[in-house]
Amino acid sequence: MEATIVPDVQKHYPVLLEEIISVITPQHGGTFIDCTFGQGGYSKKILEFENTNVIGLDRDIESQEVANSILENFEDRFIFKNLKFSQLTNLKIKNENIKGVIFDLGYSLTQMKDPKKGLSFNSTTDLNMQLGLNNYSAADAINKLDAKELEKIFKYFGDEKDAKYISKNIVKERLNKKIDTQGLIKIVDKSKIRKNFKVHNSTKVFQALRIFVNKEISELIFGLINATKVLKKGGVLAVVTFHSLEDKIVKYFFKSLSQNKSISRYAPIIEQKETLFNLSQKKPITPSDLEIKENPPSRSAKLRYAIKKSDFFNFDTDIEEKFKNFLEIEKFGDKL
Repeated sequence: MEATIVPDVQKHYPVLLEEIISVITPQHGGTFIDCTFGQGGYSKKILEFENTNVIGLDRDIESQEVANSILENFEDRFIFKNLKFSQLTNLKIKNENIKGVIFDLGYSLTQMKDPKKGLSFNSTTDLNMQLGLNNYSAADAINKLDAKELEKIFKYFGDEKDAKYISKNIVKERLNKKIDTQGLIKIVDKSKIRKNFKVHNSTKVFQALRIFVNKEISELIFGLINATKVLKKGGVLAVVTFHSLEDKIVKYFFKSLSQNKSISRYAPIIEQKETLFNLSQKKPITPSDLEIKENPPSRSAKLRYAIKKSDFFNFDTDIEEKFKNFLEIEKFGDKL
C-alpha cells in the first residue's frame, strides 16, 4: 500500500494533492509525516512551504533514491526512514510538533512495472508481490496454503465470488508444477463462472494476494492507531484509500473515535468520555473530473481526514475487535 497507481504515459501523479494540502495546511508550519513516501509527491509539495519539516516513511527501500534527491535540497528539513508505517512510533519524535500524518494507500507505476515485484498481469516471473520488509511472497501463499485458506483470502480480501473454485483449481494444478504469475492467471480464467470483459479476470485475486502478502489490514489498523498517538492537538490525520475494505476500516476508526455511543433514553445517565477526533467532513473527498481525466486510476480514490482534539497519547479503540476476522486471515502467513 504505497503511493498511487499512474498510467504509463505519465510521471508519478500524487492523487488529491491539492485537497491534501488544503486539509493539512502546511502554510502554518510544523512537522508532517508522509507515511507512504513512494515517489515523494506529497513530501515535495509540503516542503515548498517555509517552516515545515517532513519525515518520509516507506517499506520499499527503492524509495531511498527519490528521498536522496530531496535531501540534496532540504537536508535540514527532511528525513527518510525505510520503515513500515505501523511502526511509526519507533521514530524519536517525542518533542516534534506533528501537525499532519498522511497515508496514500495506492501503489506506484514504478512498483507496478518492476518485474521483481510481480504486481503486473504481464509479469512472466515468479509470483512475488512483496512491497518491502516482508516475511513471505505470493508464491509461498499460492503453493503452500490449503484450499480453505486460499478461499478465505480471495473472498475476504478481494471480494472474489468464485474464490472456492479458484482455490480448488490452484491446489489441483500445483500437484503437477509450481504456479507462477501466468499460471495463476490461467487458473483464474478457467475457474471464473462469469467472465468480465471490462476488468481483468485476475484483478480481485491479485488484490487479495497483495493485501495478504503485505499484511495490509494490520498495517493500516496499527498505522492509524500509532499515527493518532503521535499527532499533536489540532493535528490532522489524512488517509487516501482505493478499495472498499480500506475505506471501511478508515471510516470506522474515525467515526468510532469522534462519536459517543448512543444510549437508550431509559438507561441511567452516565458521563461519557471526551471524543478524540473532530470530523469536520463526514463524507469522503473524491477527485475532480479534471483529475480523473488526467489520471484515470484516481477515480476510485477517497480522502478522509480527522482532526485531533486534545493532546493525549493513550486511548481506547475497538478497531482490532471490529476487524478481527481479517486479522485472523492474515495469520495464515505465520506458517509460511
